[in-house]
Amino acid sequence: MAHVVTQPCCNDASCVAVCPVDCIHPTPQERVNIRTEMLFIDPGACIDCGACVDECPVDAIVPPEDIISATEPFVELNAAYFRNVPRAEAPDEGEPETGTPPLGTLRVAIVGSGPSACYAADALCGTKGLDVEVTILEKLPTPGGLVRYGVAPDHAATKGISALFARTLGRKSCTVHLNTEVGVHVTHDELVRHHHAVIYASGAEGDRRLGIPGEDLPGTVAARDFVLWYNGHPDHADRTFDLSGECAVVVGNGNVALDVARILTSDVSRLIGTDIAEHALEALAASMIREVVVLGRRGPEHAAFSTAELLGLGNLPGVDVTASHSYDLQAAAADELTRIRASILDRYHNARPVPGNRRIHLQFFRSPVEVIGAAATDGLRVEVTGPELDGEPGIEDLTAGLVLRSVGFRGRPVPGVPFDDEVGVLPNRGGAVHDPATGTPVRGVYTAGWLKRGPSGVIGSNRSCSERTVTELVSDFAAGRLGVVEQDPSAFGRLLAERHTDRVDLTAWKRLDAHERKAGRAAGRPRVKVVDRVGMVDVALGRQVSKAV
Repeated sequence: MAHVVTQPCCNDASCVAVCPVDCIHPTPQERVNIRTEMLFIDPGACIDCGACVDECPVDAIVPPEDIISATEPFVELNAAYFRNVPRAEAPDEGEPETGTPPLGTLRVAIVGSGPSACYAADALCGTKGLDVEVTILEKLPTPGGLVRYGVAPDHAATKGISALFARTLGRKSCTVHLNTEVGVHVTHDELVRHHHAVIYASGAEGDRRLGIPGEDLPGTVAARDFVLWYNGHPDHADRTFDLSGECAVVVGNGNVALDVARILTSDVSRLIGTDIAEHALEALAASMIREVVVLGRRGPEHAAFSTAELLGLGNLPGVDVTASHSYDLQAAAADELTRIRASILDRYHNARPVPGNRRIHLQFFRSPVEVIGAAATDGLRVEVTGPELDGEPGIEDLTAGLVLRSVGFRGRPVPGVPFDDEVGVLPNRGGAVHDPATGTPVRGVYTAGWLKRGPSGVIGSNRSCSERTVTELVSDFAAGRLGVVEQDPSAFGRLLAERHTDRVDLTAWKRLDAHERKAGRAAGRPRVKVVDRVGMVDVALGRQVSKAV
């Protein structure tokens, strides 16, 4: 039996490069034509050398002797991919002409410290023949972005990629300024004056709305806010959510929707060994929610959640997973991977709830039309469609004191930089920001990650995205299109030091990191997060701690 990629897979693709027999697909080049939710190992080509296991940053690759019942379905999932999906050759787009790099050091500021920012920094520092100085600015006192505050606490293996990013931030050519916000402590124009280029990689910090009556009632919130709350984001730690009812509704059926449903229905004993925020653990321990309904506007074949996440729902102790619909026969027969996905959903469709268990119910062909309630959310009115209604939609009222919208994220404008408000991204070509009115590039301004392409893909998807941005940037630098930085290399650091006394550098962050890990060891957890912004800075800078957790 071959090695197997299991949940969770970050899609980073670093394992592809070390495989001696080219058995891990789709490669980054193939993904130009093939979209994928994870990577797969060809069981007919794998030689069980273990190189990929050592390279995987999230421990998602399992040798055959370590397969257990929970990961057994991934054996067939890996094999099915190679029976149905041919290897695709990416079109030869050619590399941008780089010319001869000019003398001098390329100085780049990167705004953000999440996956796309770290992948961009790594690509810059790893470019052969390039002398580079990278300045990373993060508005929070901690680095990590999506990894620290977006990944569900019960996906600890996925969070393991933070060690890879920590190595990038610790490179000699990188200077890290945490608790430093562009637009507050430094302006965009100042960044441009002190660097050849600026890469905005701060992610999609806003959420999309439903656009229905009652959406602003208390009890109807963005799933993103709930995720940031239970992950201990300092700007969301003081939020409260009504968990007194028996039912909650999540609108949307992507991976975030399943994360929220899983956390709401999990027994606290399953979460107590994770890095979930203490305040969330206490609130969930007192929660009365017994059922979470996850709504999809269309049929199950259009659901956005990954097969791995769908499969993982069925492994929750004390939680039944049910579904209103299964795949129709024609959709289920599309290919082997789809048949596997359909069989999982078919099992949920035919499941019978066990008395006393909590429940996650996947409902399809439901579109929200109104949040019900006077002073607060009492439920959600939905339009019911589907093939069984013969084209005549119906109306259904769901009783719930908590409605979470999980219908997508969007970026927020950056002062002084063009912004596409309709799509919620910085308008760009290959990562180089351009003025949408004239089509001309904005000199020295680039973007990567969700702020570049919108909220799509998983953590590892940002790697090729950021690398393409860096390729464009280096090409412009080599061609002399970025101009000359006249400021002294140390001038930017002095500017921040004089202006912002609470700036947190990498050494200070390591002090905070050690503090959280020590508190975690005492509690039998990976870490106990400090969730108060002032307290975070106090610990990091070695001052009197105002609020530990």
